[in-house]
Amino acid sequence: MAVAIRFDNVTKRFGDLTVVERINLEIEPGELFFLLGPSGCGKTTLLRSLAGFYVPESGSIWIGDRDVTRLPPDERDTGMVFQSYALWPHMTVAQNVAFGLELRKIPRDEIDQRVADALAMVKMGDRADYKPNQLSGGQQQRVALARALVIRPQCLLLDEPLSNLDAKLRLDMRTEIRRICKQAGLTAIYVTHDQKEALSIADRMAILDRGTIQQCGTPESVYRRPVNRFVANFIGETNFIDARVASISNGRATLDSPVGPIISTALPEAPLSIGQEVTISLRPEVIHVGTEPKDPSNVFTGNIHDTVYLGEMAQHWVNLPPVSSFEEIALKVFELNPKILAHDEEVKEARVWFRPENAVVLVT
Repeated sequence: MAVAIRFDNVTKRFGDLTVVERINLEIEPGELFFLLGPSGCGKTTLLRSLAGFYVPESGSIWIGDRDVTRLPPDERDTGMVFQSYALWPHMTVAQNVAFGLELRKIPRDEIDQRVADALAMVKMGDRADYKPNQLSGGQQQRVALARALVIRPQCLLLDEPLSNLDAKLRLDMRTEIRRICKQAGLTAIYVTHDQKEALSIADRMAILDRGTIQQCGTPESVYRRPVNRFVANFIGETNFIDARVASISNGRATLDSPVGPIISTALPEAPLSIGQEVTISLRPEVIHVGTEPKDPSNVFTGNIHDTVYLGEMAQHWVNLPPVSSFEEIALKVFELNPKILAHDEEVKEARVWFRPENAVVLVT
């Protein structure tokens, strides 16, 4: 049965270095929850504290209705999948998966049945007698998952499990991991620095930086409405434009910027004030280039000074001339299914436009 997980004001230090600071986080039963952030942000420390490998200096960790803060790892009823898989090379696939059950002194008949069920879940039933060195990286990852699942844990912990796989295998395993977690009805906490991995399969995610949670939410909400410059820059690609609030009316703000007035309806929760300095975040894919604008606002004329053709899209750099004495601004723009602009070297001037709901106002 899936359980909730809760971190209450958790702080973890290593010597004088505070790695996780006053973390408060609730994970719902059955969620596939991602901890995401750059190296050194505290995501792995938080996962290992949940697993019992680290004991926090303050705060408490709950799995269901149990305070597990100071319980040893083997008493927490968690299954963990490591980056390195950690399979025993001298054991067969079935023996690797059965190892945890044997330590728990489960009867042999039950072990055999549970191993068969776990291998079937990860689609490795026909490889039970293979040794790890006879398996591909993706197959070894499936065995590691089966080994964690066979003990029927209350929650599954995954520490960058796909980082050792090639790009194609990572894509395949993303879907498989989500399928397996949902089929098993597990609460799963997944640590990664791979943004696409998190966006593609997470129910919710927390973005960490320097030991604190910057934003928590669904992949769509975090990507479309980042709360600050760090999150906007870490998740995906974006353009930043410094601006100043000129007017606000009915959830619509006019912002003075180096390239002229910009209209936005993607405003922060905190109220804005006239004259306040803000940052506008514009994702490259929300900027339309070379097409007729559907909204009279946020239309600018610029010059394309560089294009990179990437097959399914072209990446343009468009220089927008400044107003007054400001410096020129270069916008990165994605053109999906590129036709003319990516190939025609004579096309230099281009009109660009974006909708007000895609000009996200950040207060930093």
